[in-house]
Amino acid sequence: MLKVEHLDVRYGDLQVLWNVSIEVNEGEIVALIGSNGAGKSTLIRAITRLVEPAGGRISFRGIPIHDKPPHTIVSLGISMVPEGRRIFPKMTVLQNLEIGAYLKKARKKKDESLSMVFDIFPVLEERSNQQAGLMSGGEQQMLAVGRALMAGNRMLLLDEMSLGLSPLVVKNIFRVIRQINQAGISIFLVEQNVPMTLRIADRAYVMESGRIISHGRSSELMGSDHVRSAYLGI
Repeated sequence: MLKVEHLDVRYGDLQVLWNVSIEVNEGEIVALIGSNGAGKSTLIRAITRLVEPAGGRISFRGIPIHDKPPHTIVSLGISMVPEGRRIFPKMTVLQNLEIGAYLKKARKKKDESLSMVFDIFPVLEERSNQQAGLMSGGEQQMLAVGRALMAGNRMLLLDEMSLGLSPLVVKNIFRVIRQINQAGISIFLVEQNVPMTLRIADRAYVMESGRIISHGRSSELMGSDHVRSAYLGI
């Protein structure tokens, strides 16, 4: 479904990604794990063309997207939940969600998508007329996910979902990620919370210093001596 091949990314003279290759098949949850500053968020930004790759190729369902503008990538079927949520705090919850259905194809299914979002996140329906900035961090994260779902796309890119949230809220967020996947949406998940990520992901890649150093089934990586010592504290 999503294929990244030999990707390089630079910020000016500083290279941050080297020869990165990953794949996400339809129906999978695939994770990218690694420490802060490893380059994980840069990869998501490159996939969505918020930064321009210096080399390599990215394709979605066989269509090259490494040279496409961000709005075209969204229209082809990829939605992103950015690190830090990036909601519109002065607008209502409902207005934030409606922005997610901005594209023409999404507007046609807006009511259907809104019903799905409210089924997954009942609190958003309860607070649909409230200013988004007045909600808790966990509720704002739910709103960011709901906004991405409003586009009606079949792939979600999730960037650091657990950042700044309490353990109880994080547990609920990961439960929702699995629920969304079971509804038929493929997920590429970038996360620092390695234990919970490996519990829900089908496969995972490990990134260190801008390079993929290993990958495999999540169960295999849970048993890796390097992953256990570097990320699981075992």
